[in-house]
Amino acid sequence: MELLEVYRRSVAEFTGRVSQVRDDQWKAPTPCDDWDVRTLVNHVVYEDRWASPLFQGATIAEVGDRYEGDVLGADPAGNAREAGDDSVRELAAPGALDRTVHLSYGDTPIAEYVNQLIAEHVVHGWDLAVAIGADTRMDADVVRACAQWFAGQEQMYREAGMIAPRVESGSAPGELERLVAAFGRDPDWGQPAKS
Repeated sequence: MELLEVYRRSVAEFTGRVSQVRDDQWKAPTPCDDWDVRTLVNHVVYEDRWASPLFQGATIAEVGDRYEGDVLGADPAGNAREAGDDSVRELAAPGALDRTVHLSYGDTPIAEYVNQLIAEHVVHGWDLAVAIGADTRMDADVVRACAQWFAGQEQMYREAGMIAPRVESGSAPGELERLVAAFGRDPDWGQPAKS
């Protein structure tokens, strides 16, 4: 599957879950330590807001602090959808996938940055689903593409302290569960203890 399509589907997976959050769930805990549902969603929407100008070639300095703080406002689902749609549209622009993005740690091929964003949508999409009790199943092609990319990145991410240690699950996890475990999540998070 082409990278743009994987990205588009990953955004749709995440924004679809945001639309399922009930008003009484925004303060619910998530598998991300110290992050409630609103903080987690704000983090991903913030990343999507940044993606659009970075896809266009803007630098970190040029974007500045315009997305600092609460990017969800009174309509979290609508703002998540808008930010995701904007980033997909920018990535679909002619020549966008041939560009270099200017990140805080240096110039990076856009494909690498897009794969990082896909992982954000998939893993935080799972975090959100388990936090609100939604269906955790995701597009198998998107999960597979993310897992294939991350297999080559996991050691570097772990050595840099960007992810927690891999979690070994006693259940028989599928590809998504293996992926979130590789990112340091417990695939059984929030599930009742098995007797």
